[in-house]
Amino acid sequence: MFADYHVHTEFSDDSVYPMEDVVKDAIAMGMDEICFTDHVDYGIKEDWDSQKEIVYRQGEPMANVDYPRYASEIERLRKAYGDRIVIRMGMEFGMQMHTIEKFQSLYGRYPFDFIILSVHQVEDKEFWTGDFQAGKSQKEYNERYYKEMLDLVSHYKDYSVLGHMDLIARYDEAGVYPFEKVKPLAEEILRKVIRDGKGIEVNTSYHRYGLGDSTPSRDILRLYRELGGRIVTIGSDSHKKEHLGAYVEEAKELLRSLGFEEFCTFEKMEPVFHRL
Repeated sequence: MFADYHVHTEFSDDSVYPMEDVVKDAIAMGMDEICFTDHVDYGIKEDWDSQKEIVYRQGEPMANVDYPRYASEIERLRKAYGDRIVIRMGMEFGMQMHTIEKFQSLYGRYPFDFIILSVHQVEDKEFWTGDFQAGKSQKEYNERYYKEMLDLVSHYKDYSVLGHMDLIARYDEAGVYPFEKVKPLAEEILRKVIRDGKGIEVNTSYHRYGLGDSTPSRDILRLYRELGGRIVTIGSDSHKKEHLGAYVEEAKELLRSLGFEEFCTFEKMEPVFHRL
C-alpha cells in the first residue's frame, strides 16, 4: 500500500499545487491512496466568506480553505479518477484552545475521512516567524507548546492523528531541547491520544528540512509504541510536486526498526490497518 496522508494543494494558503495535478501525479507514481489535508488555522486566518478583510502575505491570500469548493472538487476528482486511485477528504486543523468552537462547527459540516490536529501557533503567535519564542527561554516555549497540545487533546476529540507532534523543534534556534525535559508532558499527551483511539503521524518533511531526527522524533515514536500506540499514518506534508510521496518507504523502514508492524489509512474517520 502506497499512500500519502499529508498533502496540500492550492486550497492551502502556502501552496499553488492544483488538486487535479496532485491526483494525476500520484497516479503516475503508482500511489494507491491519497488524502488531501489542506490548512485551516483559525485565530490567524479568516475564512474565505468572512466579513473581515483577508490579509495578504507575499502576494497570496492568508485565508483558510474555501470549504464548499474544496468538497466539490474532491467529489469531482473521485468521479473522474476513482477507478485509479482512492481519494480521501481530510483537513489539517491548526488548532489553539481559543479556536476549538470554530473547528467543532467546521467538522460538523462536512463528511471528513481524516483530520490532522496540529499546533502551528499558540496565542496567535507563529513559530516560523519566531514570534511565539520571542521573550521566552527555550524551556518556556517548549513546555508551553506541549501544554497547549495537552489541553487540546483533553478537550477536542474529532481528530484522527496528531500532526508533526514535535513541530516546535523545527523552529528552535537554540538547538535540540533534551527529550527527557518534555517527556512527562509528551507521555501524558500520548496516553490521552491512545485512550481516545487516536494516533500520530510520521511526517517525512524532516528530510527536506535537513533535521537531525525524524518528525516526530524517534524518542516520541518509541514512547508511543511502548505505551501501546498502534495508529500511525505517513505523510509527506507536500506543497509541490517534488514533495509528493517523498520518503514514504523510508518512513515505513523507520517504523519497522522501532517495532511497529502496521500503519494506517482512514475512511470516514476510522483507521484501516496495513502491514508495513
